[in-house]
Formats: sequence, C-alpha cells, structure tokens
Amino acid sequence: MTSVNDVATNFAACQRLVQEAVAAGCKMVFFPECFSFIGAKAGEAQAVAEPLDGATLGRYRALAREHCMWLSLGGFQESSAAPEEPRIYNTHIVIDAAGTIAASYRKIHLFDVPMTGLVESKQALAGEQLVACDSPAGKLGVTICYDLRFPELYQKLTFVHGAQVLLIPSAFAMKTGEAHWETLLRARAIENQCYVIAAAQAGLHNEDGNRRRSWGHALAIDPWGTIVASHGAEGTGLATFEVDLDLVDSTRANMPMAAHRRYDLYGDGPHQATNAETERKKQKVDDGLFFG
Repeated sequence: MTSVNDVATNFAACQRLVQEAVAAGCKMVFFPECFSFIGAKAGEAQAVAEPLDGATLGRYRALAREHCMWLSLGGFQESSAAPEEPRIYNTHIVIDAAGTIAASYRKIHLFDVPMTGLVESKQALAGEQLVACDSPAGKLGVTICYDLRFPELYQKLTFVHGAQVLLIPSAFAMKTGEAHWETLLRARAIENQCYVIAAAQAGLHNEDGNRRRSWGHALAIDPWGTIVASHGAEGTGLATFEVDLDLVDSTRANMPMAAHRRYDLYGDGPHQATNAETERKKQKVDDGLFFG
C-alpha cells in the first residue's frame, strides 16, 4: 500500500483490502509498516501516536471483528506511557478474528543509517522483547523492517520460540531496497526454513513534504526460498497465497538444520553493544520523519 499522512484515508484503504480478502476467502491479512500513517514533516508521527487501546487501533479491531479476519498491522505509532517522553514506539500488532490483540511487538532495531539521511531513534524508542504468537497461518515470528538485517533475531524466533512464519512488514528505503530487499528476505526464509511474509509500503507518499518514497515489491516466500506471491513497485493491492505448514515440516525433516546447529561452539549468549544514544548524538543527518 501507499500510506499518506492522513489516518482516515489510510483506514479506508485498509478497509477495502480487508473486504477484498474476505471475498477471496482469506483468513488473515498482512499490512506493511506505517499502515495507518506515514509522516511528511518532522513531528507528524509523534502527533498522531496513541496507546494500543486508543481510537485508531480500535477501528482496526472492529474491522477484524466485523469481517472475522486476523490482521497483522505492521507498524503502528504507539505513544509512550511516560508523559515526558516525546519519542514513540514502532509497534507491530496482531489482531485475531474476534478483534482482540493477540500480540504486540515493539521494533528492536531502529533505522539509524546515515547514508539514507534517516535516524529513527530521534523519534522512536527501541523495544526489548521478542514476540511470537499462534495464528491461522501457523506460529508467527513478529518483526519489523530493519530487523531483517539481524539474522540472529530470526534464528531465535524459529529455533527457540517455534516460529513457522516470519513477518517482516516494511517501508524500505529505495537505495537499500534495490540492493538488498529480496536477497535478505529469501535468505531469512532459507536459513530458518520458514515462510517469510513481507508486506511493503510502495511508491511516493507525499508531494508537499519530504517526498518520501518506499521500495515496494511486497513478497511472500516459502521455506525453500521460492517466491509464492509478489506485488510491484507502486500502488495498493492484494496478493493472495496459501501457507502450507506441511511444507515447513517436510523441508525441516529433509534438511534437519535445527539438529545440526552448534551453538556450543559459536555461541548464543549476550553480545556487547555500543551506546546507541551516544552514537546517535554523533550523527549529523536529518531527523527521521517516519519509520524506516
């Protein structure tokens, strides 16, 4: 889809897609990062942020309930509970067919990438928990966008939390999307023997602000790395596919990678990290105006 900086317009687009999915016999719809809003100017994302029990998400919960449809809402502007904290969370929410929140994941890896001019940590707080949940499509490993570049996260979701389907909704930048998008998605599917579902923002989001453009090319990939559904570089649309959990099982049985892993040799413990706040202050790039 191509979200804009208007919550009502984006909800109408999502509503149409859910109605199309119902007509096609789908059980779950996967929306991209920034499904409900994408800013054109600094501060807009913070201004529309709400708690998960707020009015905006309430409309999406009612939509799921009305159509008896599971929804993966790939990146919502969630406000912080601390009143003095201006930054917000980039939160992926899974809603069940009864309109109940089945899972919520706050993006762990923030897109602070100088070559793109984006510093997500200027407007967002990082999450601290991995999230997996059951669904009609199987056990979901719930992530967002830039998380894609950290394979250890997906290994943990798969081999510790039992994920069968890895969700990677995105608003991928043009330069990095052209270079790495499909390659990384297929790698995550193959190395974890999971389905990967990557709903994507696509095209130009505004003409009177930052002229943000997203890479698009939404993909669904099976555990062998085969693309089973795709969408183009521009516009809004629905691509349908089936998740075959028997294929997940047979792929893993035929190549039992889980049994062959040697974490006793190459480790699975904590790793030293730099002070993100210190690094952020050193960077001289534009404010992040949206999630990356």
